[in-house]
Amino acid sequence: MTNLAGDVFILTGPPGSGKTTTAQLLAGSTGSPKVHLHSDDFWHFIKNGAVAPYLPEAHQQNGVVIDVLARAAERYAKGGYFVIVDGIIGPWFLPAFKALTVPLHYIALRPSLETAIRRCRERGGETLTDPGYIAELHRQFSSLGELERHVLKTDGNDRQQTLSAVIEALESGAFRLSS
Repeated sequence: MTNLAGDVFILTGPPGSGKTTTAQLLAGSTGSPKVHLHSDDFWHFIKNGAVAPYLPEAHQQNGVVIDVLARAAERYAKGGYFVIVDGIIGPWFLPAFKALTVPLHYIALRPSLETAIRRCRERGGETLTDPGYIAELHRQFSSLGELERHVLKTDGNDRQQTLSAVIEALESGAFRLSS
């Protein structure tokens, strides 16, 4: 893979799209030094007073978390790492990242709603499994306007195919955001 040390890459999409699996595989691949920032961890750092990030009343909290996440990503990038940020980072959260002074890439994975719901139910643990919330988040990623060209459809792909598509997209340079 192309050396992207010093860049930040946002890998996003609705729940069940394969973001974390793909990010982990990419972070473990050979090449430049890499950091994987799983955005969910940044919400879990809040131990008292946390609001589920998909609820409307979490707006202020979400802004703080995204700002901290973006700044952490920038510091790692400036330290010479290729930073992979995975999480539900829709266009509404991009201003914090666009303010960074490092190159920024953005890819949204898009599975079908049925695939997203199935994957969320299969993974278990303390993850989002409510089909209503999954459907709402899927809807929010169903039409990204000017960012639609940053979408990779993943239905029918296995893990390796999705990883290969992401690497190819990154290497093309077409998924880089301008500030």
